Amino acid sequence: MRGIKSYIIIGIIFVSVLGTFLHFAYDLSDSNFIIGLFTPINESIWEHTKLIYFPMLIYSIYLNIKLKDKYPCIFSAMILGAIFGVILIITLFYTYSGIIGYNLSFIDILIFYVSVIFSFYMAYKLALSCKTNKFNILFQFLNILMIFLFIFFTISPPQIPLFISP
Repeated sequence: MRGIKSYIIIGIIFVSVLGTFLHFAYDLSDSNFIIGLFTPINESIWEHTKLIYFPMLIYSIYLNIKLKDKYPCIFSAMILGAIFGVILIITLFYTYSGIIGYNLSFIDILIFYVSVIFSFYMAYKLALSCKTNKFNILFQFLNILMIFLFIFFTISPPQIPLFISP
């Protein structure tokens, strides 16, 4: 039986690979509306946070099935890790691009991979401590809210920088 550390490492690889593929999925799907709800439809920062959120959600479901008996907080820990990843991508992007005055693709890509690693690290620590257990309902609600927000803002993005291609 694999330990949780092995699953975390596999998860980092899974989310990194799937997130990278999803970056191109909308164009490869010939701009399919349904695909666009879960993948970036433009170069905005908000749309690119889908690259971490949805692959982590998929892997969260898998981990919950595999590890919930031994780690009862794994799903809520992973959801919190995914939300952390979204926040980290946004924060790091606006911090560095605000400092230098523009954005660089290689830094944007690096931010994605760094965010994946830190998101899984956070999820790992939370799963071990099970501190998320008492807030499980809140994290389930936040997960549903995040999915709703991704869909809603894909269909009707506000005209503010987070939702506009840089």
